[in-house]
Amino acid sequence: MDMQNKTVMITGASRGIGAATARVFAAAGANVALLARSQEAIADLAGEIGQQAIAIPCNVARYGEMLAAVETTVGAFGGLDVLVNNAGILEPISHLGDADPDAWGQVIDINVKGVFNGVHAALPVMKQAGGGSILTISSGAAHSPIEAWSAYCTSKAAVNMLTRCVHHEEGQNGIRAMGLSPGTVATQMQRDIKESGINPVSQLAWKDHIPAEWPAKCLLWMCGAGADRFVGDEISLRDENIRREVGLI
Repeated sequence: MDMQNKTVMITGASRGIGAATARVFAAAGANVALLARSQEAIADLAGEIGQQAIAIPCNVARYGEMLAAVETTVGAFGGLDVLVNNAGILEPISHLGDADPDAWGQVIDINVKGVFNGVHAALPVMKQAGGGSILTISSGAAHSPIEAWSAYCTSKAAVNMLTRCVHHEEGQNGIRAMGLSPGTVATQMQRDIKESGINPVSQLAWKDHIPAEWPAKCLLWMCGAGADRFVGDEISLRDENIRREVGLI
């Protein structure tokens, strides 16, 4: 994929899939806007990437901050072609009866409201330009209950439906909305999962997790015509055929 003269906004860009995605898109020629609450981390990453990148401290759960981030991105690069909704948290890893209600609600604020905020802020810019891609990190947890992950499973199920709603309402306006379920990825989140010792996912060996570069490369591939058949739907990176199309195997 050649992303020259394209602009990509990535939430949760300070580490893991988000940071890998920033590097992959920048290497393909894109301008990248890096959003995260961790100001120092995204500033360091923007410095590494160079003039193609800007760092925007942002809490995606606050709509005003998300709207300002879109305005800053458009002001810096002239438009917005791709939104990658990557920001997300897993904690609390806790059984329903033991979960802290405020912590449970924070997962919804970041994982669901954060995606809505990004979509809502980006849509007018994309529609005025004739279209754009809205790519959201989903999960197998969107489709199956997992012990002690009630907040995360619920949030990812909601995001899966939100992606479908975006396609249903805005597909005719050139908006390509898709989800990516990457499987288990070798990130800090997986370290936290392993440390919890709860449910079978925490028992997986580290070698069973894919590198963060794999979903990053798949997100880049999803911006091209080869992924058009998945618009309004979700791609699973566990699918070996997808891995072959992306060039991972």
